[in-house]
Amino acid sequence: MDRPQRIALQHLESLRRAGVRGLRRSAVGGPTGPAVPVAGPNPPRRADSAERRPSPPVPEPSRPAERPAAALPAAAHSPAHSEPSAVPARPKFDVPSDPASLAPDDRRAALAAVCDAVKGCRLCRELAETRTQTVFGVGNAEAKILFVGEAPGADEDRQGEPFVGRAGQLLNDIITACRLTREEIYICNILKCRPPGNRNPSDAEAANCREFLEAQIKIVDPDYIVCWGAIATRNLLGKTESVGKLRGRFFQYGRAKVLCTYHPSYLLRNPSSKKDVWEDMKFFRRDMGVVL
Repeated sequence: MDRPQRIALQHLESLRRAGVRGLRRSAVGGPTGPAVPVAGPNPPRRADSAERRPSPPVPEPSRPAERPAAALPAAAHSPAHSEPSAVPARPKFDVPSDPASLAPDDRRAALAAVCDAVKGCRLCRELAETRTQTVFGVGNAEAKILFVGEAPGADEDRQGEPFVGRAGQLLNDIITACRLTREEIYICNILKCRPPGNRNPSDAEAANCREFLEAQIKIVDPDYIVCWGAIATRNLLGKTESVGKLRGRFFQYGRAKVLCTYHPSYLLRNPSSKKDVWEDMKFFRRDMGVVL
């Protein structure tokens, strides 16, 4: 054995006695040298040896702590964290239990209260967001005749009054021909807001407006109701037959007699049906004791 090997072995023996169990490979043979055991070929090993339990990593003290993801501004706008949209409250109003005994001023006040409730209604989100204003109803609060149309159009939405466009002008001509004035009648619609694009009212929209219509009918307490068009007929009476099959006879709603006929806007598109409406008006007025 040459001198350098003896010196190395003596040095390793001294390390073993001092309690050192092994050296890194680079400490003895460089990066490619073999690992050299200090205690000989079979050194004793402890079950809980540090060789089997690596030390936990030491955090870098200079590294700033990361912000939690939940605290980032974007998290507040994430769809997963958004609150469910609140359901609009149903407007509240009182309807007199016995409107027939009300004085005229009290009837008008009762209708005004329902009208205020309609103005604040947002049950139909699309209609509430697109309307210019609500269109409640106009006319005599003690009328014997109540007209029901389907929904406001663009002119009605702009002016806040039912039947004021071209169809309204034709209705005025029919009223005059029946020896009546508009001021003698109460006029309203199934819907109190204009559907976008003048589309037909949906069943859900009509259902949301139903209590307003029922309140109007109860407060006015008419003897006769005229349903203008299929939508008014279906929503008030629940009839699904065509107007052509329902016209020319009376139905009952509460104590009122109900007549179904074509809507004035239908007559603008189908002038030949004006004669049918005129027959319906003569039938209706004859029941009231007026011969046209």
